[in-house]
This record gives sequence, structure tokens and C-alpha cells, in this order.
Amino acid sequence: MSPDAIPLTLNEALSGISGSISLAAWVFLLVPQLLENYQQGSADGISLTFLFIWFVGDVTNLAGALWAGLVPTVIALAIYFCFADAILIGQCLYYNALNKRREKEEEGKSMNGHAGTAAREETPLLNGTTDNTTSKSTRQHSLTDVRPDNLGLPGSRRRSSATSNKPRHRTSSSDGVTLTPILEEKKPTRTRAYLKNTLSIVMILVVGTAGWAIAYRVGAWTPTPLNRAGDEAEGGIDAHSTPIGASILGYISAIAYLGARIPQILQNQRSRSCAGLSLLFFMLSLLGNATYGAGILLHSVERGYVVLNLPWLIGSLGTMVEDGVIFGQFSVFGEGEDGGKMGEEEDGEGGGSAVV
Repeated sequence: MSPDAIPLTLNEALSGISGSISLAAWVFLLVPQLLENYQQGSADGISLTFLFIWFVGDVTNLAGALWAGLVPTVIALAIYFCFADAILIGQCLYYNALNKRREKEEEGKSMNGHAGTAAREETPLLNGTTDNTTSKSTRQHSLTDVRPDNLGLPGSRRRSSATSNKPRHRTSSSDGVTLTPILEEKKPTRTRAYLKNTLSIVMILVVGTAGWAIAYRVGAWTPTPLNRAGDEAEGGIDAHSTPIGASILGYISAIAYLGARIPQILQNQRSRSCAGLSLLFFMLSLLGNATYGAGILLHSVERGYVVLNLPWLIGSLGTMVEDGVIFGQFSVFGEGEDGGKMGEEEDGEGGGSAVV
């Protein structure tokens, strides 16, 4: 160790590890929600207002980091976040437009079908004897006649008509027997989902810690001294070293991060569902914010240093409270499809009781 080398203390090591874990969490943060939207073929679960406000926070964060001349890793991460936000917003806009177009097409087909049915019902009244003759010949068909409407096993026509009234997401086989129970058995159970999320968090912790260890060994990361030469006396940290404009952008970013989750919380509450949201997305957000704040505070709790990093502390630690609210909504409302609506549809179709 050279004479000028800064000794590695426990606090500095924990601060470095926390920062590295935070970096790993941020890198993979949006991946679970992107996959969730792709698997669902929809982005109805996530609030676009939430994403747009969050994007504003990332843009102002990037501008503040560039203005303040922060370290390259912070700037690179801010740039990455802006691109990742744009990808997620673009995906959501694509699915919303695609599903809206499909709904319009289905409404058009449904209206055309109703119009054709109404025309057929009015035809006997307009055509007189010709259709009366036709209706009589139709009624003369024997029950033993083989016709397209009775071809198949006994009761198949009834099952087919009942199946046709199923929701769009229900999958039926060619003979009208629903495959929903088979598909539901293949859905991951809550225990498997918890196990998957827990393993993902553990992997982030391992990757972050290993990344810090490698960076320290190769000299890419070194402890930062608390008292630099030329610093002001207050706390040993120059609280005025950051340009005022960069600090203002930092506070705007913090306000945007704090306000972004409110639309999502309100949407979950109105729909009483968290369907379409990835729980792992918010778990990584909580982990990233917690380790980011811990990395700052483990390095120093001196007043000047805390004031210097206050905008980022507010943005990271403040959103943890809102993430806790969303976790509560996941616990109460669930992550899957709305069971109440499904139960109502089951009652209307088959007269059975809903399973909650």
C-alpha cells in the first residue's frame, strides 16, 4: 500500500458494496415490467402518467449530473435510464394502440352481426308466403336428420354456444371443451412467484457485491477521503461545490420521483387490482433506493455532505414509503387477474358459484 493510499474502513467497504448493489438493481430494474407487458400482451396495469413523470425525473437527473460534473458512472447510469424509460413508454403506447384497434374491430364485427340477425328476424314479415313455405319445410326436418347444426356428439351444440360466450382470453378446443383448467394449472403458483422474486433479489445482491470486490481489486474503486484539502470547515465538506442550477435540477428530479408513484397508487386503488404490474419491478426499485441511500449515509453523515446529497437522498429514501404502499396493494389486491370479474362471468355463463 502506498503512503498516499486511503485505508479501507468497514464503513467505506459497506458504502461501496451498497452503491454497487444499487447500480445492479437499477440496471435490471425495468426488465421485469417489460417482460410482464410482453407476456400479457397489454400495458393496462401500469400508469402512463407514472412513467411520464418518472421520465421527467430521469431527464432532470441526467441534466443535473452533467451540470455538476459527477463521476462518469453516475452520468452513464442516468443516460441508460432515459433510454430504458423511452423503451418502456414506447412499449406501453404500442400495446395500448394495438389493443384499442382490436377492440374497435371486434365492436364493428359485433355490430355487423347484430344487424344481420335483426335483418333475418324481419325477413319472414316482409317476404310473405315464400318464407312461410321455407319455414314449414324447415320444421318438417326429422330429429334423426344429419345437419350441420346437430352434427357431433349429443349436447355438443349447447356446449359450443356456451363456449362462444366465454371471454376472449379463454381458450377452447375444436369440440368446444374449454382448456382453461389446463392452462390455469400451468400458471405459476404464489409460492413459485415468491421463490422466483427472492432468487432474483439474491442474485442482484451477489452480482453487486462481486462487482464491488472486482472493482476494488483492480483499482477501479477506491475509498473517498472525507476531508479533502481546501474544503470548507463546515463538516469537512464543501456544501457549495455543486452549482446552484445543478442543485435545482436535483430537487426537481426528487419531486418528480416522489410524485410519479401517486398516479400508479391511485390507479391500483380505483381498479382494486395490481394485475399487469410486476412485483419484482417494485422490489428492485425498493432495493435500489435503499442501497443508494445507504451508500451515501455509510460514507458520511456529516452535515455538509448530507446537504450536498440531499436531493438524491429525498428522491431515493422518500420513494421507499410509496413503494411500501404499493406492496400493501399487492398484498390486498393480488398480482393476478381480477378474480371478482372472472367469478361474475362464470356465474352468468354456467350458473355456478365463483371461487374467490
